[in-house]
Amino acid sequence: MKKSLFALCIIMLLGACKKESNKNNGLAVDLPPINDVFESYYQQSLKLNPINATFTGDNKYNDKLPNNITKDYRETALNVFQTYKDSLALYEDEFLNEEEKLSKAVLLWELNQNIENLKFKTYLMPVNQFSSMHLMIGQLGSGSSAQPFKTPADYNNWLSRLEKFSTWVDSAVVNMKQGIKEGYIIPKTLIVKTIPQFTDLTKTPIDENLFYSPVKIIPDHFSEEEKKRLTESYTHTISEKVIPSMKKMDDFLKNEYLNAGRKTSGINDIPEGKELYNALIRLYTTTNLTADEIHKLGLSEVARIRSEMEKVKKEVGYKGDLISFFDYVRNKKELMPFTEPRQVIDNFNAIHEKMKPNLEKLFDLTPKTAFEVRRTEAFREVSASAEYNQGSLDGTRPGIFYVPIPDVTTYNIYSDEDLFLHEAIPGHHYQISLQQENTKLPDFRKTLWYSAYGEGWALYTEALGKELGLYEDPYQYFGMLSAEMHRAIRLVVDTGLHAKGWTREQAIQYSLDNEAESEASITAEIERYMAIPGQALSYKIGQLKILELRAKAEKALGEQFSIKEYHNKVLESGCIPLQLLENKIDTWIASKK
Repeated sequence: MKKSLFALCIIMLLGACKKESNKNNGLAVDLPPINDVFESYYQQSLKLNPINATFTGDNKYNDKLPNNITKDYRETALNVFQTYKDSLALYEDEFLNEEEKLSKAVLLWELNQNIENLKFKTYLMPVNQFSSMHLMIGQLGSGSSAQPFKTPADYNNWLSRLEKFSTWVDSAVVNMKQGIKEGYIIPKTLIVKTIPQFTDLTKTPIDENLFYSPVKIIPDHFSEEEKKRLTESYTHTISEKVIPSMKKMDDFLKNEYLNAGRKTSGINDIPEGKELYNALIRLYTTTNLTADEIHKLGLSEVARIRSEMEKVKKEVGYKGDLISFFDYVRNKKELMPFTEPRQVIDNFNAIHEKMKPNLEKLFDLTPKTAFEVRRTEAFREVSASAEYNQGSLDGTRPGIFYVPIPDVTTYNIYSDEDLFLHEAIPGHHYQISLQQENTKLPDFRKTLWYSAYGEGWALYTEALGKELGLYEDPYQYFGMLSAEMHRAIRLVVDTGLHAKGWTREQAIQYSLDNEAESEASITAEIERYMAIPGQALSYKIGQLKILELRAKAEKALGEQFSIKEYHNKVLESGCIPLQLLENKIDTWIASKK
């Protein structure tokens, strides 16, 4: 087998004192321990994605923001991925222990996906209303997220990163103009939702601009001279660099991009759209399922969950049909009891307290990382979903469950118990924190994220509510069914939009016909699927696999089956592709028998 010269250089540069003998093509080869390769890759990945480093609590790249939509960046990234893929090929499984073999398989899967995704011209569509750089930078620049603002160096780092963001925005405009020429452009309905986000970032006077927020929280212990210097530097950068770039993008979106926006909704309508969607299915589900298979699975799950919903409707004595029951639940005043946003947060904390006595019945592994519930920041609250942001690797920053409360008087609590299980405990907070805290994992695996596993686990935990003392109220149980229905619908509408030619309006109507969410909420969700094709498939595909593996273990082990031990096995390796998880559970079952 021909080995990359770069791969061999990586091995030489690692220069580990301890070496492993390996047999390659019949020759004895001295190699550094494979964990050195894992660590080297991890450090390279942080350089490529310094915002990821910031979120892990690694601050050495807090001033960096590579222009990841340029040709040079993509070529550099491809070179890194191919080099490490070639490096791993030098290590044969027979010389590795079980954990090393699993890490090698995970990294190979990761590298192959990264290489495949770089083939597509997604860099010509760098901006949307749900997931793009301006939203991430806005969150970091708010002063209440992962970017620290505790020392003068922290403030200098952010100023440097903010200046680089202005350069990124300028590149985005250039790319989007090229995208118009080549047919790589997002739907017009998404452009309409993106424009106000950039308009808001041009806000003046300066002290009302989002990016001025760090100045308002300068620590008291800074000297007066330092405070003055930072205030002047931030004012200059925001007024002379950031706002002009935001205005340039804002004008471009309004005057050029909007007119060119696609009237169609699915990614299959751009060049190579079908191939891109197939690649995104593999990325987000970690399976080889086809769009047709997923669509049919979704239809089947929607029918099953509807029958469960009918039972709840009968239990509460509602006489109308299911669709009218959705409206009844959406508008039931007793389910909208709050007058202050703080009450929403307090309710989630009360749910946590209620379930605490039962958590130890299902889980041996629990995280050390602290946890908080917070309201979503105002600048993104209107279009945001509830979400979890992981704590730092060193445990100094807690895991945070963000809850959008744009209008507390219409906030409906019927799904709050289910939502807490998914986004917080024992969903994302348990899974992500345990992964980050696991000292047996190489560093690259502590921060690795696969939606099929991570979101699949979170959706699986929603079904644990009754075992945790929740869902005593039929409306809360209906909330769980509604959330599961929401994810089942995603299988139908995501594939409908991106593989079957569905319109935005068709997808919205299908959702309205099958779930209790408001039309405004459903519209935002459908537009989310339009912005990030394939991601919405991961939840249900992952959940069904974890349920399938639990059922297999229960049947095979009988009285030997332990739910705590099963959860340990699922959680202990962190995020891994679903096929590797299945292999792991099969090995565990065989060892128990």
